[in-house]
Amino acid sequence: MRLAATLFAALRDLLGDERLVTEFQDLITYECDGHTLETAVPLAVALPETTGEVSEVVRLCRLHGVPFVARGTGTGLSGGTLSPPGGIVIALTRMNRILEIDAPNRRARVQPGVVNAHLSVASQPYGLLYAPDPSSQGACSMGGNVAENSGGPHTLKYGVTTNHVLALELVLADGNVVRTGSGIGDAPGYDLTGVVVGSEGTFGIVTEITVKLLPIPASVSTLLAVYDAVDDACAAVSAVIAAGIVPAALELIDRLGIEAVESHLKVGYPLGADAVLLIELEGDPLEIEPARVDIERICRAHGARDVRLAADEEQRRLLWKGRKQALGALGKLAPAYYTLDGVVPRARVPEAIRRIGAIGRRLGLRIANVCHVGDGNMHPLILFDPQAPGEIERVHQAGEEILGMCIALGGALSGEHGIGIEKRELMPLLFSDEDLDQMRRLRRVFDPEEQCNPGKIFPTGRPSEPALPRQVRGWV
Repeated sequence: MRLAATLFAALRDLLGDERLVTEFQDLITYECDGHTLETAVPLAVALPETTGEVSEVVRLCRLHGVPFVARGTGTGLSGGTLSPPGGIVIALTRMNRILEIDAPNRRARVQPGVVNAHLSVASQPYGLLYAPDPSSQGACSMGGNVAENSGGPHTLKYGVTTNHVLALELVLADGNVVRTGSGIGDAPGYDLTGVVVGSEGTFGIVTEITVKLLPIPASVSTLLAVYDAVDDACAAVSAVIAAGIVPAALELIDRLGIEAVESHLKVGYPLGADAVLLIELEGDPLEIEPARVDIERICRAHGARDVRLAADEEQRRLLWKGRKQALGALGKLAPAYYTLDGVVPRARVPEAIRRIGAIGRRLGLRIANVCHVGDGNMHPLILFDPQAPGEIERVHQAGEEILGMCIALGGALSGEHGIGIEKRELMPLLFSDEDLDQMRRLRRVFDPEEQCNPGKIFPTGRPSEPALPRQVRGWV
């Protein structure tokens, strides 16, 4: 307690009472992220507004031997921003300024607390946009996107966050501030920016981000293909890619997901269908119209009973509203849900969905599938009641079995949500002891004392404890 009091006094001198949270009833706000089952209440929450303040908070934590973790808007899905035991959360929500939009060079500089969608809105008057578009883009922050290497529906064409980050400002674990990369693009030397993106906050705290901006497409064409069998929808996806067509987005929602979306949002997805594909093409209209015709032909040849073209921007908006808000809509079907993020080779998506269904039936759990099917990124959503005896344990078991199945099919543990706490004990399924040792050695180059977001990514040798049942926490 003496240590905490000394640290709190120093932090108050730096930030004032308003920007230091120490009362338990206020700290509860920071105990969880978007959907991870685990919880952890921090010792305190600091709310810096400048890189200098972040640096000084980190120096104070180092001086007192207190671990820390950076946090944005808390929409993460793998426990990456949960506080380490006895740790401090450094919340970056007040560092939310777009510092520069350099339209001639198609780039922007932002602070980590900027909400993803706000950058594209600010860039629109210049005819530009920021391409990575996580489904939570209306709430998730750019710093979190960098930490998790976030993707989104348009990853298929444009790639994930790392493909769009040019340079970073980073506060290291000793409080020193460094810069990586170059605002003009590829620079000589090691790609330290690429190393930091996706490191889940274990190398330091990102306080400024320089990203690429892209021209707004001249034309967009959005299709909804309706199927009576998931296998047919997946076969159509493989056929589209095999034909040399790379849509901007290619998404799948299964029957249970459709039911949830329509019961809550009523966007026009057909009830009774086993699956729908949401397909979007972007570019020159002279190029995308022939591609649209080919895609419609391929979809019908693989069993689509209907292929609908969004007639205008309002119809397109509704179709995407259904996809972007599908996770939240599932809250209408159960008190809680748990989101997974495995990856399988595209051709094995039908098998993966069948196995997910079998796991759910055996464990007595309903599981919906909302997939970035074009690149095999699976998002099974396990519906459950946190108050039902034994149900959280079955959810944990289902999650482990599903992710293990993804590895067995030649896939990966995560496509965009990160490892965090959720998947750390499963890392040996994908990496050897030597692999993990090399990763730890790299981490210690940036953070020798391992004070920066400890307990994440790497296996501890003990299973995560299921969270205690809570009344509708933050899951719905």
